[in-house]
Amino acid sequence: MTAALGQLYGDFVRTFGNVLFAVSLFVTWGVLTLIGVIVDQGQDPSLYFQSYTAPIARAILRLDFDNIYHSPWYVGIIGLILLSLAVCTFKRVIPARLPPLRPVSVEKMPLHASFETPGDADEVRGRLADSLRRRGWHTRERIFGGVEWSFADKHNWARRGVLIAHAGFVIVAAGTTLYWARGFSGEMAILTGETREVPQTHALVRLDNFAYAIDPIMTKSGMVYQPIDYVSRVTAIGRDGNPKHLTVRVNHPIDIDGTLYYQASYGFGMRFRVTHDGRLDPSLSGRTLLEGESLDLPDASRSVLYERFAPTVDKQSGMPTADPRVNDPAVVLSASQAGNAIGEALVPLGSSLDLGGGWRVTPQRYVLYSGFQYRNDPGVPLVGIGAFVLLAGLVISFYFLPARLYLRVDQVAPNVACVGAAATTVKGYDVFAGEFARIVAQLKRCP
Repeated sequence: MTAALGQLYGDFVRTFGNVLFAVSLFVTWGVLTLIGVIVDQGQDPSLYFQSYTAPIARAILRLDFDNIYHSPWYVGIIGLILLSLAVCTFKRVIPARLPPLRPVSVEKMPLHASFETPGDADEVRGRLADSLRRRGWHTRERIFGGVEWSFADKHNWARRGVLIAHAGFVIVAAGTTLYWARGFSGEMAILTGETREVPQTHALVRLDNFAYAIDPIMTKSGMVYQPIDYVSRVTAIGRDGNPKHLTVRVNHPIDIDGTLYYQASYGFGMRFRVTHDGRLDPSLSGRTLLEGESLDLPDASRSVLYERFAPTVDKQSGMPTADPRVNDPAVVLSASQAGNAIGEALVPLGSSLDLGGGWRVTPQRYVLYSGFQYRNDPGVPLVGIGAFVLLAGLVISFYFLPARLYLRVDQVAPNVACVGAAATTVKGYDVFAGEFARIVAQLKRCP
């Protein structure tokens, strides 16, 4: 039983301590994260069947790829990565970075030297230790098999740089996990004068006013209309119930109960006048459509889609221009019957489009809307702390060179001692060869 458990433990350590296994886990994590970027998260199942073929849509839903950051696959991979990091840290990194004090075969070490110096062995050993301590080395003595050894370490604390970097990664992972567990994000479009409720927090946001500024710039290729500012003035009511008048700009979000709201986009909602045989249809005429929304005509298989708003129409060509400032606006409408497209038309405001069967639609007036992205991430402080710890660990690992000297002093003749010295570092021997030569020269001159 004990042997079987020992073999099982050994297999576990070999597997999770293997670098290639850890790399494969990171690759899998990256692939799953990429899927989460490509596939829209948290959408209605019907949207996936509209966007993908039926087999792919079913696979997305069955494998939880529509909510991948909370799926067992994603959380499981994070857990395996943390487990692999723990095994690598305690079974590979710590033994390599923090080697125990033990004797070595000095002459077999790549960095080694020996020299004779006058004096008693104990006296020489003390002189060497004092000289090294004055130069910032931490010295210790140990006896192995009746032979006394001296060990000197410099920047020994820097051996823990990799451990600090690993701890930083664990803190970052904890912060991102906290977001997946408790955080949320979303988008919403609010028409001017409209109040919307945020589903996750039940905060109320009213768009009082939206304005944008365009700077026309003449270039060699023609006129370029550069947006210079988007401004949304809102009234927000959070958990305290008190309305607050706030201003949202690009890269200047507002904070409502710990949730950040960003200015993401803007557009033009459109009110249409819909008539049938000259009589107004109040249910359809009372709606304000956003781009991409449609009007389904009752008692008919026809529908009309509000594709986009054209702020400026060229008077000569009758075609939309690139100027986003509103001047002679029109809308692009497309009609369909029984799911089959009938046609597309550019309809100026105030003009009407005959849909057939006595139906007529007239774009009357536009209403600006503002698109917001909101995000609540309780893991941000942890991610920031983890990033700082990770960076500190990398700086320690790359910019400091921990080294260890092994010194053995043997009495070879009356008042003559032989000093054997060797050195190791965590970054190979070549980087320390010059420094080791200088240390040996200083020890030879030690009075």
